[in-house]
Formats: sequence, C-alpha cells, structure tokens
Amino acid sequence: MIRSKTRNYLVAMLGFSLFALLLLTHFLEFPLLTTAGIPEPGANGIASATSGREEAFTDVVAAFRKWDKKVGCERFREKYRRWTPNASVLQEAEGSGCRGMELSHVSVLIKGWTWIPDNLDRLYSCRCGLSCLWTKSAVLADKPDALLFENATPPSKRKKGDPLRVYMDLEASRKHSGFEDIFIGYHAKDDVQTTYAGALFHNNRNYHVSPSKKNDALIYWSSSRCLPRRDQLAKSFLSLVPHHSFGKCLNNVGGLNMALTFYPECSATGGAAEDPHWYDHLHCAMSHYKFVLAIENTAVDSYVTEKLFYALDAGSVPIYFGAPNVADFVPPNSIVDGSKFSSMKELAAHVKSLAVDPVAYAEYHAWRRCGVLGNYGRVRAASLDTLPCRLCEAISSKGGKLAGNR
Repeated sequence: MIRSKTRNYLVAMLGFSLFALLLLTHFLEFPLLTTAGIPEPGANGIASATSGREEAFTDVVAAFRKWDKKVGCERFREKYRRWTPNASVLQEAEGSGCRGMELSHVSVLIKGWTWIPDNLDRLYSCRCGLSCLWTKSAVLADKPDALLFENATPPSKRKKGDPLRVYMDLEASRKHSGFEDIFIGYHAKDDVQTTYAGALFHNNRNYHVSPSKKNDALIYWSSSRCLPRRDQLAKSFLSLVPHHSFGKCLNNVGGLNMALTFYPECSATGGAAEDPHWYDHLHCAMSHYKFVLAIENTAVDSYVTEKLFYALDAGSVPIYFGAPNVADFVPPNSIVDGSKFSSMKELAAHVKSLAVDPVAYAEYHAWRRCGVLGNYGRVRAASLDTLPCRLCEAISSKGGKLAGNR
C-alpha cells in the first residue's frame, strides 16, 4: 500500500515537472483571458501588440507618450509610406489654373432658405486675382452673376444677361433640379464638389478638447433623427459597450442637452447657456470619450458626412458605418470601420481592447501627431469652407451672366 502511494506520488511529480518544462519553453501556450489584441481587419486597422497588458487609462497625452516610446512616428510613417488612397474621389481644389477665367469679380446671391451658415457671407480674395462676393443680401448683390438654390428650384429658363443658376444638393441622393447651369454635390463627378469636412458650420461652437477620456462610458452617440435602420444598428452595437447617448434616439442620460450638465465647461458662452443647442457643445462633449459612434443615413460611395469629421476634430476615434470607400476620405488608421467586422460582438471586443490598451489606442491618433494624412488634406481643401472661391472660379470660367442661353 505504501509502495503504491509512493509510486503514484512519483508519477504525479514527474508529470507536473514535465508540464512545467513544456510551459516554460513555450511549447504549450494558453490564451490570455482578455479581448486585447483582436486585430481589426482591413487596411485602416492596426491592432498594436506593443502593449500586451490591460491598463485602464484616462490621460490621453500620457497614452501618446507611451506610444512614442514603444512605436514612434518614424515607424508609423514607414508603415504608411506606400499607402495610396484613391485620388479620383476628390476634385482638385486649385482647379485647372487661371487660364479660362473670364471675369475678375463674381457675385453670388444665395436664394431662399438654406443650411449654409451665415458666417460664409463676405467678400473673398481668391486665386488668379479673382474677387468673390458671397451673400444672402439682395442689396449687396444687386447685380449677381449667379443665384444659388438649395431647397428651391431654379428658374426653368434663363437668357443671356441673367444670372447663372447654381443648384446644390449634398444629400445622399444628389438629385439635380434639371434647370441648373452648375451643380454642387459631394461627389467628384459633380460640377463643383463640396465635402463635409469644413469647420464653418456654426459660429459659437465650443471647440475645447478634454485632456482626459472616460472609462465608465467609452462611446459618445447623439442622434435626434430616429431612422429605423440606423437606430437598430446603433442599438445592436451599443448594447454591448458602455456608452452615453445624448439625442432623442436611444437616450440613456436622462434627457436632451444633458451634455452641458455633465460638462458645464462645454457651454458656448463659458457658462450655463439659456437656450443651448446640441451643435454648440458637440465637439467639447465628444472629446471626453475615447470613441464616437458615427452612422450615416445611407451607405453610399463618397457620402462621408460631418458625423465622422466632427469626431476626428474632437480628438476621438470614430466608429463608422457608412460609405464603403471611407478610407479614401480619412487619414490612415484614424477610424474603426464597423463594416470590416464579422459581427457586432467582434467589433465590441475590439473597441473594449483598445480602451484598456493606451498604446493601441494612441495608434489611432498617430496620423495627426506624425503628419500622415493620405487624402485628408485634399478633403479639407474641398470642403464648404472653400466653396465660395471655388464656385466663383467656376462661374468666372463660364463667363457669368454673359454665358449662353439655356
């Protein structure tokens, strides 16, 4: 009996020693009980394996410093040295040069209601010595070279000497009026392209960027146009991750405009606003979150709207659902493209892994710190901010009021 127990003990010890030896030599490996390290498929994703440890963090600048030590701009630039987005998705903001411009001054009168912000109204000094008056005042533009319509149909006919008719539609459908001489849309195929990457949407917005990120709520979302498809997509993803939803749709923060209650420093006036608007504190509120959920109304090529660009400007990482060719409009490794994941669970696991890995998370901000832009510079150059000069140049090249009848 004693011999049997001794023999069993020796066998057990020998087995344990052999197991330990195999483990130490890495012959046997066990997966870590963590979601860290799940790679994001596709050209935009870099799941950094340089950290290797779960580490909740709030100080984004400290995360950047860790990334600097473990990765650095030189390696990041080398990784994307041959990264070539599709250049044909954007028009050249500089146009074809000065040849062909027939007018030295162009005035554009904005007609009817439009979402174009009033702060675009002024006299511009454009390329090639061209001056451009952009205004909503029929007094200032008493003899306009062009009339710009957005939510109203242009006149069905014009004769020589009448202003050119410009029609703009930046919605996904890009429907022409059928009566315009110049069409403005978001696509490179349109007469004048305008992207949503501009900064001039509102005058009084608070652009404060928070130096810290939340850990209890990883994702910011705000939507007040409750579309069934978008809401269902958001619900299926947000149910898997801690988040704050500030809009009418799937609100979980106790009401609208609660962002100013959470973050009073985000008031556009620096204090408690009497009648706050969601867009006035949008960037500031977003900046407190590691991620911003951005879902387009429609998934159409080149239809990349302010939902994504707001998040980039706020210093957060967009989780994006929308244009299939979004990579051509953003810097490399700047967004999490939700369409590249096989399931919402896989996407949620990836997001959670980034949230506890400061080095992997900082990789999504490397583009702005290392100056790796891809097409992004051209996207900004073709935005609403530069539309007045670019449209005036197109009007000048057609001869303005002297253009032929149509």
